[in-house]
Amino acid sequence: MKEHYAISEVADMLSVSKETLRRWDKNGKLQPVRHPINNYRVYHIDQLKPFEQLGFLFKTRSDQNEEPLIPYHVAELFAGAGGLALGWERAGLECAFLNDNDKWACRTLKKNRPHWNVICDDIGQIDFRPFRHQIQVVTGGFPCQAFSYAGKKMGFNDTRGTLFYEYARAIKEMNPVLCIAENVRGLLAHDEGRTIGVMKNVLNELGYTILEPRILKTMFYQVPQKRERLIIVAIRNDFSHIPFEFPQPYSKI
Repeated sequence: MKEHYAISEVADMLSVSKETLRRWDKNGKLQPVRHPINNYRVYHIDQLKPFEQLGFLFKTRSDQNEEPLIPYHVAELFAGAGGLALGWERAGLECAFLNDNDKWACRTLKKNRPHWNVICDDIGQIDFRPFRHQIQVVTGGFPCQAFSYAGKKMGFNDTRGTLFYEYARAIKEMNPVLCIAENVRGLLAHDEGRTIGVMKNVLNELGYTILEPRILKTMFYQVPQKRERLIIVAIRNDFSHIPFEFPQPYSKI
């Protein structure tokens, strides 16, 4: 286990600024020490134990994956260059099809994975009903557009004209067991939380139980980025009794 962390590393890990760390140094909340070799100002691993969000640094994780009993198929919407799809592939799931309307993204997908079924078209023009009962997981990072709240119920039909509506329509037509969406963390607070509230209402209306959205920091999951992503997980109601666990972060940043 790594014993010392630079100030910049701790700022990234805690999602605070270096200025905040300087304030903590002055008020005694978290004071750096001198590295025993290079004399740089650093934090010792033991100083990070009080921070709950860094608890994974002190836990042993298991990387053993269980083999699925049946093949699980994923439909990847707003696929881009396939970042999410590669994750599903590494996890042992099969990509049934991927969709994007950007021709360069589609060419990238086809070049890197010739066996993938890439549908390069406007999502609004795709009929997902032929895939019903063939897809267990629908996922995608839909662009977040502001919604109109003219409708009183703020349900499925009130999201028409947004790309989230197309994501929801795909779920309605394919009826997967699991839906996973990723977006920017700002979605949580957008329009004082009403936007994500509409999304939850829509997924509830379609027969899904929504877990509490979680912000995951990619640097804790073997991705060389500081990006934070909001992850929304919805489980079809007839499977909602099965426990779902988010992936454990790695102790190596």
